[in-house]
Amino acid sequence: MLLEYFQMIDRVEAVDLTKGVLKARSVVPANSPVFEGHFPGMPLVPGVLLIETMAQASGMLVLAVTDFAAMPFLMTVDGAKMRTFVEPEAVLDIEAALEHDGSGFAVTKAKITSGGKKVCDAQLKLRTMPFSEVPLGDIVKKRAGEIGLLEAIAAQGVIG
Repeated sequence: MLLEYFQMIDRVEAVDLTKGVLKARSVVPANSPVFEGHFPGMPLVPGVLLIETMAQASGMLVLAVTDFAAMPFLMTVDGAKMRTFVEPEAVLDIEAALEHDGSGFAVTKAKITSGGKKVCDAQLKLRTMPFSEVPLGDIVKKRAGEIGLLEAIAAQGVIG
């Protein structure tokens, strides 16, 4: 996880295209400029970055389910709940489940846990735009490869 570069997902652990579920993992860095201001003497991952983490997992799920047809952009966050603090070096397990995909939008339910404890959860709505309209396809596919999404799609293992 590189907070200052908004690279929130370290590794896609598994994806199940039939069930529309993706599981990923990230480790919060021990040091980051983000912690200098949030908060001095008590470093915590900002809640907005936890939401971004869920949004990125949701986006990767949408990319996988649609075979990289369109770029997902976060539009709304509903019912977000922050349940505990996240400190440096925490291991985060992220899960996104697809509830709806169509008409240029996707809806997911996402959650983060750490050490088996709930960290946060929310329902996310993403706008999907064809890559012909958004010149990000190559960058997104490269990042998907770096974090193991393409490998997870190829493996198509059942998430359990």
